[in-house]
Amino acid sequence: MKVLILKLTSMGDLMHALPALTEAEQNIKNISFDWVVDKAFSSVPGWHPAVDKIIKTDHRNWKKQLFSSESREALNLVKKEINATDYDFVVDMQNNLKSAFLSFLSDHRVTGMDASSSREYPAHWAYSNKVTINKSLHAIDRQKELLASSLGYSPTSDINYGISKVKFLEPAMALPAPYVVLVQNASWPTKQWPVACWKDLVKHLDGHGVNVLLPSGNKEELLRAKDIASVSEKATALEILPLNEVAYIIDNADYCICSDTGLAHLSAVVNTPSLTLYGPTDINLIGTKGNNQIHIVGDNGDINNISVEEVINKLPIV
Repeated sequence: MKVLILKLTSMGDLMHALPALTEAEQNIKNISFDWVVDKAFSSVPGWHPAVDKIIKTDHRNWKKQLFSSESREALNLVKKEINATDYDFVVDMQNNLKSAFLSFLSDHRVTGMDASSSREYPAHWAYSNKVTINKSLHAIDRQKELLASSLGYSPTSDINYGISKVKFLEPAMALPAPYVVLVQNASWPTKQWPVACWKDLVKHLDGHGVNVLLPSGNKEELLRAKDIASVSEKATALEILPLNEVAYIIDNADYCICSDTGLAHLSAVVNTPSLTLYGPTDINLIGTKGNNQIHIVGDNGDINNISVEEVINKLPIV
């Protein structure tokens, strides 16, 4: 059986879909997947051994230059790739307007969530087959329910990301031992723990002889990481690295302390013990899920209400 998955962004959302593919493998012999994904996150589908082909999109540039000849040409190429294979099933596992747009371009019958289940209401108009999925379920369970309903088997409560680590890349730098990864960056200010708190945490770890690595995804995050790392010789703000190198670093870390962002979910995927700090996020819907995952939610949904002492008291390492 050959299945095309439409799930474009973001990093954490893509990781939420991995257990669904693992479960499909366990239920359907010789199943394989192609996956349409934004090029910025194309490493993630490549971690799952059931994924054969990755079809990359460039939605950020398309949105900025929707009517340019380059964007139209790139979009047509993606359309041709999607329609070049006679898939047994095409499943939109994102169910928002971006993915629904590609569903419209597909010559195949596409399965997605119905009007009461989709993340963005008009998306359901793009689907030939519509599935009702309870919105109160965690995102991982919603993905498992959708794929199971689409392909005809019963989902379980098990979570197995099922990844292979062969594409992880050891960075050129020598990694210290032991080390903790601090994921201080997040896409929204409401998900960012204050810099002063991170600095106090780094000082505490320094006092216990713990090395600290701080990854970043862009220049602004790197400047923030360098500011945090400036309080300790044992703290290093990593230069911007490919995701497969960051995955290697998180996989080999002794522990992670994370903001509410995609790399927090990566720690769950690779089973690295982690503590994730949350503000307004409903952890029952999209919190990290896996082995050795601890959550702290700020009072009144405000991450600024999480104290350094509260974080230190949750750490098993010092």
